[in-house]
Amino acid sequence: MRIIFLTFMITFLFGSKYNHGKIELGHRSDYYRVWVYFVDKVDSEKELISPKAIDRRDKSNVISNYLWVDLKVAETYKNEIINLGFSIENESRWLNAVSIKCQKSDFDKIAKLPCVEKIEPVFGFKKKQIFQMAPEKNMQSRDFDYGYSQAQIEQINVLELHNAGFTGEGIRILVMDTGFDLTHVSMENINVIAQWDVINGDYQTANETTEEENDNQDYHGTAVLSTIAANAPGELIGVAFDAEFLLAKTEDVTEEVQQEEDNYIAGLEWGEANGADVVSTSLGYLDWYTYEDMDGNTAVTTIGIDIAVGLGMVCVTAAGNSGNDNWYYIIAPADADSVIAVGAVRESGQIASFSSHGPTYDGRIKPEVCARGSYTWCINSNSTTEYSQMSGTSLATPLVGGAVALILQAKPEWSAMEVREAVIMTASQSNDPDNSYGYGIMNALDATNYEQTVKIDNPELTPNLIHLIKAYPNPFNPSITIDIMGQIGSTIHVDIFSLNGQWIETLYSGTLISTLQKLVWSPNKQTSGIYFIRSMTDGNIKMQKVTFLK
Repeated sequence: MRIIFLTFMITFLFGSKYNHGKIELGHRSDYYRVWVYFVDKVDSEKELISPKAIDRRDKSNVISNYLWVDLKVAETYKNEIINLGFSIENESRWLNAVSIKCQKSDFDKIAKLPCVEKIEPVFGFKKKQIFQMAPEKNMQSRDFDYGYSQAQIEQINVLELHNAGFTGEGIRILVMDTGFDLTHVSMENINVIAQWDVINGDYQTANETTEEENDNQDYHGTAVLSTIAANAPGELIGVAFDAEFLLAKTEDVTEEVQQEEDNYIAGLEWGEANGADVVSTSLGYLDWYTYEDMDGNTAVTTIGIDIAVGLGMVCVTAAGNSGNDNWYYIIAPADADSVIAVGAVRESGQIASFSSHGPTYDGRIKPEVCARGSYTWCINSNSTTEYSQMSGTSLATPLVGGAVALILQAKPEWSAMEVREAVIMTASQSNDPDNSYGYGIMNALDATNYEQTVKIDNPELTPNLIHLIKAYPNPFNPSITIDIMGQIGSTIHVDIFSLNGQWIETLYSGTLISTLQKLVWSPNKQTSGIYFIRSMTDGNIKMQKVTFLK
């Protein structure tokens, strides 16, 4: 009896590090793919962060010398996993975890390691779910500079920015996708800073195996990239053709292989360390998730995106192509709090039927903005000279990502969240958003001029109410700035609460001493997680959810 009880206790103790039902979501054909999370970072080395990345972080008041996310996964902990006979597929310093392949019978021996905090499945999705639609038609370009790309450029009001000399120069864009063939004539002069193939572990992002050739691995990524980076006057002009590019091949489309979220996280971390200012990704994850998981806090890629924004990158992602499906909602990581999720519209401005809808499970409006995603002009990835049209939020996303690069070039002092706010608040229906168009079609020119359009004395804002304008950066570390606007002399209380509603502290209780008052919260003793900022006066309450990354 004692032996039986002891066996039960061992199973209980170590089995509590993983959910027996949930772990099945990591099951592949003949193995399990799982995340192994560690309890801490003991004697961890610091990741080498490029000077450009540090400069970008500085704009968001991120103190690079003390960031936990920059510490690598401890070598001693990785070695303990390796000594059990496992090879590490990917590692994440942001999550403090490694991904491995194992068998179900291995879970308990992994869980017995004192350094292991928990074991979670690595989610993935099947080949058929990748965001791409076949070319809809081939056309001969008209004889003017933008060719057939002019309509999609004009729709998001980029022409004037180009004419003013804003073409993306000096801005570094990370594009993550299936791969990239740079042999097309329109991309002869693309400025690629670095490439990384996460799948094969090398620096070749074009097709490099017979299997990849047969499955046309780099087709989707090449077409997506062209809408940002192509420069062929009279044929196709990308939105930010003078930008610097980091290209990461993260999605495996070969037959019977599941694409993994850990590749996505690895690409994000690589791009951030190499100084990316903007992330444009037309990838998403659905198969293993429920609508309840679209809450901005659950999916691994969603968490990764929020961390990336917290480190100062503007992240742009596809809302999804599920508008005509039983599941018509946005997919991860489009549910992230800090991302710019992009829906697709037609040339007329009407929403494309396939474009995924909001809201998130916790009620936030999605997508944020829209761009041309129906019959979008791009290169024919199967040719070095031809052009075609494709549809999907995959094609709308890089248009917005490129436009964001122009905004940053024009406003280099803006933080990631300031850029996001400008994009949202100047879109075509920012005053009346919904869960099809979000805040409307992006207006790049107006977004660039956003700081001149919002003033403290704006008569549209009721002066006798307290307004929690924004809290930024979000996510944040080590501190967050909170802008409060109202009438001088108004009584106000600003409090911090945890996710479960527990009061943490009062930031301010008294009267406003100026029409715009800035508060700073530095949660030195709090753990990482979700918090709520509440401003209250005369029964008027405003709330904002923020994420603290320690």
